[in-house]
Amino acid sequence: MSASPPTRPISVGLFATCLVDTLRPSVGFAAAQLIEQAGCEVSVPRQTCCGQPAFNSGDRVTTRALAEQMIAAFETFDYVVVPSGSCAGMIKTQYPELFAGEPDWMPRIARFCDKVYELVSFLVDVRGMKSVAAAYDGTVTYHDSCSGLRELGIQAQPRTLLASVEGLELAEMADSDVCCGFGGTFCVKYPDVSNAIVEKKAANIIASHADTLLAGDLGCLMNMAGKLQRMGRDIKVRHVAEVLAGQGGDPAIGEPARKDAARKETAGTQGAGA
Repeated sequence: MSASPPTRPISVGLFATCLVDTLRPSVGFAAAQLIEQAGCEVSVPRQTCCGQPAFNSGDRVTTRALAEQMIAAFETFDYVVVPSGSCAGMIKTQYPELFAGEPDWMPRIARFCDKVYELVSFLVDVRGMKSVAAAYDGTVTYHDSCSGLRELGIQAQPRTLLASVEGLELAEMADSDVCCGFGGTFCVKYPDVSNAIVEKKAANIIASHADTLLAGDLGCLMNMAGKLQRMGRDIKVRHVAEVLAGQGGDPAIGEPARKDAARKETAGTQGAGA
């Protein structure tokens, strides 16, 4: 009897998102680590924006061009995984609208959108992960970002994995599923309304008595971190992927890099040039 041919690993294209790429690359590294732990092969193809800011601003021409670039870069992978419910929601719910009524595109769009997942949803719902090998010494509270919750149904999945993190205690805040006021371009167009919303969110975070705030969308996290810091509150703010990947010891969002890490980086640069 001939041996069965070896099966190839599941291929995942990691869409890092603009904010992760430019402002918090550690989230991308944490995402890649978690996807590998789920038994997949991760690649990060050349990529750009998914088109959400243009779409929200009414610029369908630019959105369409960006969507076509996104599809061309990622459609050969078995799955496309995104560490952002907002960007994943944009792709899965709005791309079909962009190409509606075009028979040459619609089947291709349907196939593509079917394999796009937000990171934690992919780990739990697709790969069946129920635990991670990570530890975090602290009490955390979790914010359910709007797009991930309402467009993708992400709520139980992060809590399932957080329950397995050694030393972590989850303290649910009131109205964890209510908007933080970010909303992408919303916070720029309506800053007073946005600030009023994030004030209520910050009050609920503080009332939870957690020392760390987690969520799955970097834009929301930056908005809440900024408000908490302006209020003088020493609450660490992290992307959930960083804690699940065991990177909870790194500086939180908005915190400066540690001096010892900066010295090591400087020493490494000087050594490379010697």
